[in-house]
Amino acid sequence: MASPLYSSLIFFVTLCLVCNFSKATYPGLILTLVNNCPFTIYPAIQPNAGHPVLERGGFALETLTHRSFAAPTAHWSGRIWARTGCTHSNGKFYCATGDCGNRIECNGLGGAAPTTLVQLSLHHGGHKDLSSYAVSLVDGFNLPMTVTPHEGKGLCPVVGCRTNLLATCPEKLQLRSGGHGQVIGCKSGCAAFGTDELCCRNHYNSPQTCRASSFSEFFKHACPATFTYAHDSPSLTHDCSSPRELKVIFCH
Repeated sequence: MASPLYSSLIFFVTLCLVCNFSKATYPGLILTLVNNCPFTIYPAIQPNAGHPVLERGGFALETLTHRSFAAPTAHWSGRIWARTGCTHSNGKFYCATGDCGNRIECNGLGGAAPTTLVQLSLHHGGHKDLSSYAVSLVDGFNLPMTVTPHEGKGLCPVVGCRTNLLATCPEKLQLRSGGHGQVIGCKSGCAAFGTDELCCRNHYNSPQTCRASSFSEFFKHACPATFTYAHDSPSLTHDCSSPRELKVIFCH
């Protein structure tokens, strides 16, 4: 029969193992944002509910520069986009696309459409340590953008939209600087017209009733590996096991 001391030791070791598993962390993952655009952009990062804000939610990134930072070591999900046409005027900050309440550091706020979005879910899937990533044009388009994983296992493709859709955006979807200037964004059908059908709301909020439209097909034809409406194919999200780095490249 085991002694009380031995039994207590076994219990303590087991308890420690359980505690460590429940608080599991994963090897370091680096997020790198690269600006290949010929102008300064202001990347923005918004966490999903319950997850921490990264890098204060936004910063300036000059042309042909990058910024790398450590991802959280526990599960995290959220989105990344670029703000364009940003100016300081009379003590105020404003971006023509993707603006988050006139702040440089969005600190958890979302951005105004239209924006090209990267959607991320990091450190899930248990011991496989999966990172899921996708590029979405559901909120429209403002810049070409891709996601490149490095040193991951399994299916880890480069995804995104490299085409500059501002040049071919249908007139009904165009967002123009000052209302009549150059095209600075391409709205989704939902952002342009706001109907339940195009926004996949109410009766249309299901895979059976939310369908592609002529507007989402414009985006899909140009960038087939992106989400273009709310219930687009889930297979467009890719699970990469244990990548060392996820690189988001603007104007790739």
